[in-house]
Amino acid sequence: MATQEAADIPAKTGAEPLSPAYVQYALWMLLLIYTLNFLDRQIVNILAEPIKNDLKLSDTQLGLMTGLAFALVYTVLGIPIARYADTFGANRVKVISIALAVWSGFTALCGVAGNFWQLLLARIGVGIGEAGCTPPAHSLIVDHVAPEKRASALALYSMGVPLGSLAGLIIGGVIAEHWGWRTAFLAVGLPGVALAIITWLTLKEPRRLGLIAPPASDAPKVSFGDALKALGAKRAYWMATFAAAMISFLGYGQAAFLGSFFARVHEMPIGQIGISLGLMIGIAGTLGTFLGGQIADRAAKKDTRAYMTVPAVAMVAGAPFFVWGMFADSALLCLLLLAIPTFLNSLWYGPVYAAVQGLAGHKLRATAVAIMLFVVNMIGLGLGPLILGFISDTMADTMGPAEGLRWAILATSGVGLIAVVLFLIGRLTIRQELEATAREA
Repeated sequence: MATQEAADIPAKTGAEPLSPAYVQYALWMLLLIYTLNFLDRQIVNILAEPIKNDLKLSDTQLGLMTGLAFALVYTVLGIPIARYADTFGANRVKVISIALAVWSGFTALCGVAGNFWQLLLARIGVGIGEAGCTPPAHSLIVDHVAPEKRASALALYSMGVPLGSLAGLIIGGVIAEHWGWRTAFLAVGLPGVALAIITWLTLKEPRRLGLIAPPASDAPKVSFGDALKALGAKRAYWMATFAAAMISFLGYGQAAFLGSFFARVHEMPIGQIGISLGLMIGIAGTLGTFLGGQIADRAAKKDTRAYMTVPAVAMVAGAPFFVWGMFADSALLCLLLLAIPTFLNSLWYGPVYAAVQGLAGHKLRATAVAIMLFVVNMIGLGLGPLILGFISDTMADTMGPAEGLRWAILATSGVGLIAVVLFLIGRLTIRQELEATAREA
């Protein structure tokens, strides 16, 4: 796990490095923030069935609400926020604090929505806030740790995905079963406002402490066009980006409807679904995310192509267990089988994000992440739930809602093969491109 040096930049400026204890605190605080980020984003998935029944929605509307509407504002706003975060005068801690307060407040407002359009607008508000989290957070993390520890540090941050999903599923399911889905939104949204204040007061911006060397006064500014041109020359960056988008298409699409799948196919109550899915996704996903960073850091010391190899092999290994799980007769066997691909498909976070940071260089850290997240979330978050929901509605006409959903999930799972191919293509050039970026620094 990442600790110690704030990269190698403090030695260049002569400033006193951040203490290992503070670096640990900062990394764990950012993990907590990202956990809330995903909790607030994903809680709607476990609440999908009661929301659908209460507001009389279709699966397509659920997919639009949980996916495309959120993704549009999340991805589009992420780029200008990242561009701002990449400017030396920007305070990334303040950006993250304000973003946290905004998305938490809109999550709470979801609980008072009276119809589909009000809930849709509240989810859009959540997307506006969350757009200001990950790009500046990644940039901040890289300024806290040495290059050889980046995959582990970014994997630690990425553990917020399974941990947030775990908390959202369990908290949302239990509260919804006893007090209703509206109370669940209020319960998870309001604490984020308090955490935003703590973040504002306790986290430090390394740039303001003299730990990061300012750009030379005559150094040309990197325009967005120049950023695209620089990144466009790095094939491995785009292969990793689109591979991650394919994995996210699977992840977001299935996450939006797995609760409904267990309710319809296995006839489980919502509280039991929340606890079961929360533990499965939380434990398997957290272990996979953490180990992915550890494996990549160690393997990349010998060969940086491991950033592409590790997630590709993991995707192939998990596919048979996923198909088997979808046809399992019992809910318990289904959960146990799905835990295996959940674990394996979570290995990509550390390797891919470390590769992106290495390929981007220090001038484009937040921008590179924002562009990546634009692609990943427009395809994954924007289209995954929407397309899966549309296929489910279409198949339900002849198969019924339970079988229609099962086959919709299976039909969309084939995009995993595309991710594997893209990772292998990226593997061909990533070593040379990382070396070229290092020489340019």
